Amino acid sequence: MANLLIKCMAVLTMDGKGDIIRNGEIAVEGSRIFHVGPAGSTPEGFSPDRVLDYPRMVAMPGLVNCHTHAAMTLLRGYADDMPLMQWLKEKIWPLEEHLTPGDIYRGTLLSCAEMIRGGTTTFADMYFEMDQVARAVDESGMRAVLSRGMIGFGPNAESAMRESREFVRRWHGGAGGRITAQFGPHAPYTCPPEYLKRVMAAAEELGVGIHIHLAETADEIKQIKEQYGKSPVVLMEETGLFELPVLAAHCVHLDDRDIEILARRRVGIAHNPQSNMKLASGVAPVTRLLEAGAIVGLGTDGAASNNNLDLLEEMRAAALLQKVSIGDAAALPAYEALRMATVEGARVLGLGDKVGRIKPGMQADIILLDTRRPHLYPVFDLYAHVAYAASSADVHTVIIDGRVVMEDRRILTLDEDAVLEEAQSAAEGLVSRREAVKNG
Repeated sequence: MANLLIKCMAVLTMDGKGDIIRNGEIAVEGSRIFHVGPAGSTPEGFSPDRVLDYPRMVAMPGLVNCHTHAAMTLLRGYADDMPLMQWLKEKIWPLEEHLTPGDIYRGTLLSCAEMIRGGTTTFADMYFEMDQVARAVDESGMRAVLSRGMIGFGPNAESAMRESREFVRRWHGGAGGRITAQFGPHAPYTCPPEYLKRVMAAAEELGVGIHIHLAETADEIKQIKEQYGKSPVVLMEETGLFELPVLAAHCVHLDDRDIEILARRRVGIAHNPQSNMKLASGVAPVTRLLEAGAIVGLGTDGAASNNNLDLLEEMRAAALLQKVSIGDAAALPAYEALRMATVEGARVLGLGDKVGRIKPGMQADIILLDTRRPHLYPVFDLYAHVAYAASSADVHTVIIDGRVVMEDRRILTLDEDAVLEEAQSAAEGLVSRREAVKNG
């Protein structure tokens, strides 16, 4: 693996507020960051194989997408403008029954290309046929936290358990250490406590965490309270789920007790503002969660409910949504939103010691933004520029694990034209199979 020396206009290290290195440089040795500092400060003896000299670029940590369903890019635009349960039951689940392993591979490759172009270097995914997802991650060069979605009742409950165990054994630490495997019980309303306890035992045995949807809709809160007499968060607490590392997606409908539990138990929370808005699921109390000391990152959810995987856009939406929902223009300021997309997102996924900051010893997941754009002038506050003005089209170069995977807007790990054509063909075939069955 090549040693790199990156020279740029500024480095946003995300290793402490105000810690911007103007006219900075980053030395990358193999897959790790060796040094970061002002121009000319790299220790003598470091010998770069390549120098990336970009005087108009801003370097920052790669973005972290804490929750998505990558292969659902194939369903983008298939079903819109419907509430969650109707959307799932009438459109998404019936179509997903016709997905093939090849479809999932092609849909995931499409999502990887989209995320790389938008500066996302790490993502968390819950779906099925996860070997195909892992294969796509490996080929694209991305970093990912992957879990096989599990429904705890019905004919597939046992196969989901078996396949999840096999997937964790096969892929945890895979792709040169870029893949982390987890168990993925779908939600409290699809995985009863008895099943969750079996999932927890398997996760503890194999030394991995859990990815679950939690407190996403008002209907979920109503159903769980009617069935168990308590909120989904309290139910998970009493079931013992939070004894393990947990990635909880959404966490929209929370009371004070729920927030206290999530903060105390150090549950990683994936906030998905645009999906929650589009499905009318509600507004997560992010400001209150942060005030309580909870760990909150950002996710896009799947492209069928967003409809893109643009984390820069998600960051802006998160900040603006908190401001308008609580009537406070100072809520979730630019720097805090940027932390959610980088260092806090890494902590949510249990990767805080590896990625999310530009610091010696961390894995070299770095993106370069081209600031020579009309919408990024004049320059006053770089944090605000990234959080409120930058777009995915500004991402010029992406480095993951020390490897340049995109440079000058050209993805180097994938044949992008082939990815697009094969994804289109897969999506059309999927819908055709569904319509053939539907029409008898």
